[in-house]
Amino acid sequence: MHDQKESCNLLKEPRLVVRKFLARPQHEGLGAIVRRSIGRFELKYFDPFLVLDEFSVTAPAGFPDHPHRGFETVTYMLQGSFTHEDCEGHKGTIGAGDLQWMTAGRGIVHSEMPAAEGTQKGLQLWINLSSKHKMIEPRYQEILSKDVAEAIKDGIKVRVIAGEALGTKSPIYTRTPTMYLDFTLKPGAHLQQPIPISWNAFIYVLEGEGIFGNTKSSPTAAHHLLLLGTGDGLEVWNKSSKPLRFILVGGEPLGEPLVQFGPFVMNTQEEIDQTIDDFENYVNGFEKARHWRSESNLSLDY
Repeated sequence: MHDQKESCNLLKEPRLVVRKFLARPQHEGLGAIVRRSIGRFELKYFDPFLVLDEFSVTAPAGFPDHPHRGFETVTYMLQGSFTHEDCEGHKGTIGAGDLQWMTAGRGIVHSEMPAAEGTQKGLQLWINLSSKHKMIEPRYQEILSKDVAEAIKDGIKVRVIAGEALGTKSPIYTRTPTMYLDFTLKPGAHLQQPIPISWNAFIYVLEGEGIFGNTKSSPTAAHHLLLLGTGDGLEVWNKSSKPLRFILVGGEPLGEPLVQFGPFVMNTQEEIDQTIDDFENYVNGFEKARHWRSESNLSLDY
């Protein structure tokens, strides 16, 4: 009987929660409300993750024209829709369940604005790029909700945004090796999810409440960020009467120096100074931004 139980255990060393805190609402962009959990004073950086925002935006609020360099942004819509425009001529709208994985690389100027009535909700994750990839050409991966890989087993549903879970893989290419999994556990469900030993990983709870890492842990409710310690995976129990939904994100640490100035993330202060100079002079990746303004920005009265 003991052997049979052991064979059911996928994990030798489940990761425990080492830090936990509530992401409180704050204002960002033009009238947007975000709950920032990574990228605030308690947690400036969790290598390779720079920012995690849960955003709530009602028109005319949004994120007008702004630049990026040196990292990737992953936008995952939970409710409503957003239109994205950039100086490279790319424009698209993502709705609930859709995903945009944008590699800013050497430089992009873009806007992200509501495309529907009511409140738009979603998550935006910033993933750092290694020094050898910071100045690559910008690129996009956009996946509609119907094309996001999904699996269902034993009361567990997972949407595999990046990486692999329950035998299902995502088609998304991650330049910085990353896993991004959207789990929903029915009441009574128990999850064991492997995570590469060397990676950093965290949980962000979206709905319901769950027990993470250890059966003796107290339940954690929505809008909490949980940083996981070392180990080979995550164990989760839903002992409540309602569904539990959370994201599990993991990534391979870069282990490089970090200097950030708002939307610019490089390795040295000299590179940041150069980036500011490049942006102000529309060179080295920002050439197309000189005469560009988004359609949404043209309608704003500054």
